Amino acid sequence: MTSPRRHTRQDGGVRVFRYLYRVPLLLVHIVVFLPLILLLMMPPFGRIGGPVDPLEHRVVRWWSGGLMWIFGFRLHRYGQPMPGPVLFVANHVGWVDISMIHSQKMVGFVAKREIAGWPLVGWLASRGHTIYHQRGNTESLGGVMEEMVKRLQEQRPVAVFPEGRTRGGGEVGPFHARIFQAAVEANVPVQPVALRYGVRGDAQTMVAFAPGESFFGNFLRLLGEPVRRAEVHFLAPIGSQDLEGRRRIAETSRARIVAVMEGP
Repeated sequence: MTSPRRHTRQDGGVRVFRYLYRVPLLLVHIVVFLPLILLLMMPPFGRIGGPVDPLEHRVVRWWSGGLMWIFGFRLHRYGQPMPGPVLFVANHVGWVDISMIHSQKMVGFVAKREIAGWPLVGWLASRGHTIYHQRGNTESLGGVMEEMVKRLQEQRPVAVFPEGRTRGGGEVGPFHARIFQAAVEANVPVQPVALRYGVRGDAQTMVAFAPGESFFGNFLRLLGEPVRRAEVHFLAPIGSQDLEGRRRIAETSRARIVAVMEGP
């Protein structure tokens, strides 16, 4: 029988091997391809392909999918993201959620203001038209709601994590109903999105921030993790007028996501 210490050494050796090939790939992805992506997002290149699926959106999907692949996530999509003005609502596990959704759909996220200061991810979030919210600030939330309604009325999709924060990956927390008011006011559909990591979601807690773990610590840890399955489920949309009030929409959205998380 192999001793626990030997197991630990073997695991550490494999992790070092992953860093040896993933770090160079990440550097190439950032240093070489990121400037190219930014160039292709600028006019006139970014508008090539028309308003429905312009080159700007396609290169963001490609770059985000590549980032997920470098980190060992093998993406599987179920369902289709709706076109046009839609409020996408997803469960929140970690920073990789943004890259996961961006690999499938270019959307403007609502995110906490601290993300703007995160290396790489914060800069990319800002380039992706993120709406920043200062948590605990009622005035900030009011401004966020106004901006969400404005973008939806301009036929631009918006994505939000209604839990408001990550919860260690062990559960899907309650959805804050107020954030759904933007869809009601703009009269656009809500599409729930379930994000599941690992086989039947067995890697949710691995992807999530550990207690006291910083963004940089989580970033480095995930870079050395084994290859894992990552699923994004675009679920049946909910018309903003189909249910009575934002609370019912929030409850229905959460129920559909939880059903996927607990399903086969």
